[in-house]
Amino acid sequence: MSELSNRDVHFMREAIAEGARAEARGEVPVGSIIVVGGEIVARGHNLRETAQDPTAHAELIAMRALAARQASWRLIDATVYVTLEPCPMCSGALVNARVPRVVWGADDPKAGAMKTLYTIGSDPRLNHEVECVSGVLEEECAEQLRAFFRKIRKKR
Repeated sequence: MSELSNRDVHFMREAIAEGARAEARGEVPVGSIIVVGGEIVARGHNLRETAQDPTAHAELIAMRALAARQASWRLIDATVYVTLEPCPMCSGALVNARVPRVVWGADDPKAGAMKTLYTIGSDPRLNHEVECVSGVLEEECAEQLRAFFRKIRKKR
């Protein structure tokens, strides 16, 4: 494994930990972190149920935190890590924020908008393209989600 992929694995483990924080709150366990210069500078996890906000996705929570911290919406030095492939809303936000790189664990066959259903991050018609890296700790990320939904189904 290259140094770069070792870094990606390390940071994806941090995103998985954020997903666990979401699950502890009864949220779908999706977590995100943002790295600039090799340091974690923002964290987020799903908060849709807690906030009753349809935009409270993990990566948007983290992006808002970093934008506020640096007093700029341009996240031009950031790598966003997220356990699940970004949806159309989040993919659009990543493009609009000029994020250069996004790394995710599990592909999303129902709403994935970076690779699976759409390719928003690499669409040359848009004003920015995002380097997309998929499948980092894919099985761990997918299992975190599957286990959560198994528990939900069992309760019903």
